[in-house]
Amino acid sequence: MNKVQHLTVKIFADGADKAGMLEMYAKPFIKGLTTNPTLMKKAGIKDYEAFSKDILQAISDKPISLEVFSDDIQEMERQALKIASWGKNVYVKLPVTNTKRESTNVIVKRLSDKGVKVNVTAIMTLQQVRDVVMHLNPDVASYVSVFAGRIADTGVDPLPLMSAAVELCKMNAKAELIWASPRELLNIFHANTIGCHVITVTNDILKKLELVGYDLNDYSLDTVKMFYNDATAAGFKI
Repeated sequence: MNKVQHLTVKIFADGADKAGMLEMYAKPFIKGLTTNPTLMKKAGIKDYEAFSKDILQAISDKPISLEVFSDDIQEMERQALKIASWGKNVYVKLPVTNTKRESTNVIVKRLSDKGVKVNVTAIMTLQQVRDVVMHLNPDVASYVSVFAGRIADTGVDPLPLMSAAVELCKMNAKAELIWASPRELLNIFHANTIGCHVITVTNDILKKLELVGYDLNDYSLDTVKMFYNDATAAGFKI
């Protein structure tokens, strides 16, 4: 864990399972938490507000991002103000557009100017990063969340884009860049190398942190043993 402890990028746990969130919250290297409606749906959450307030009762000293879910721009603003009122550590997640490709920058600016800490999410282009940063109040903390993992899913290397996004965020001293949707543990070190402020990581990837620095010869042997033991347990014969 020595290498992990020396990272400058902040690791945020991404999930919507209460037990998993509390488990990760208790770890000192987890600096914040995020969730979204998709993760909540997968976790079987039925009451969005009740779940959010319950989590906030247990976690009040690390930032938590909670997302609006309306597709109407004005309704997004109403939801954002309500969500923001649930706790001082709350960052309100707003999609960069609605489903009609209508930009949310107008309410991003209004909310930020009102002192609401926002997390603008689902960003995938540098133009989107630039536009969002320009609409954020430089005196109010905010997150600019770029889905680097989804960019990589299209066959595009996200590192050059994320490096450029780091530079764009320097235009706003209070805006922090999030490397969102990582696909492997190595992405944590990618984010750290380019000076990204935050990376959101799901529990399944976080559990691999114990492998950091593990001897590759030993890991090779572990893998050989796994194949042998599984073949033996299955009773395979040729």
